Amino acid sequence: KYRLCPHFIKVIRSRRRTISLEIDQEGVLTVRAPYGLDRITINDVLRRHQPWIRKKRQEVQRRQKLSCPKKFEDGENFLWLGRAYPLEIVKRNRPPLTFDGQKFELAAPFLASARQVFETWLKQQARLYLTSRVAAISRQTGLKYEKFRLSSAATRWGSCSARGTISLVWRLIMAPSDIIDYLIVHELAHTKEKNHSRAFWRLVEDFVPDYKERRHWLRKNGFQLNF
Repeated sequence: KYRLCPHFIKVIRSRRRTISLEIDQEGVLTVRAPYGLDRITINDVLRRHQPWIRKKRQEVQRRQKLSCPKKFEDGENFLWLGRAYPLEIVKRNRPPLTFDGQKFELAAPFLASARQVFETWLKQQARLYLTSRVAAISRQTGLKYEKFRLSSAATRWGSCSARGTISLVWRLIMAPSDIIDYLIVHELAHTKEKNHSRAFWRLVEDFVPDYKERRHWLRKNGFQLNF
């Protein structure tokens, strides 16, 4: 018999006709069920979906392990355009942080503010890189935009305003370049197609034929684009 654990499962009842299962980033399973559906039936659904539940919770555990806060120690890896590079703490005063294509070097006096130093540096690099790529891809696709803005949004990677302003999250500088390009095409496509209609996805596919694979990568690995 499948037993409900109150710490990891919650049941939400509504006027819906079907039952659905969702697992959040903390590993909590939410069961959405119709009013009047008995607990025996819910337990039976959970029992039949045990493999899926187990798989999803393993994914949550993997995410939690990989998304642990950085300690800013020698040898710790940091992402840059999809690749991991080690950090070296060096005895110097300035500049606070440098990157030579092989490793990051953090000046020892800035250890106490290392997170802020990294974020400032990454934002500067993201503004340069993303501004250039948005302009280049706009020229290649013929999709025009009004202006580009760097974003710090926590819940979405990018957006396109009604007036054609493209916004991209600075943390994308840690993603592979092909993922960045897909997101740029995605937002530029919104300058012509305002919603996620079939016409919108056809337009995206015209320029990024494998957009589904890139979107899947982002959904599966996007949580790593942080520190």
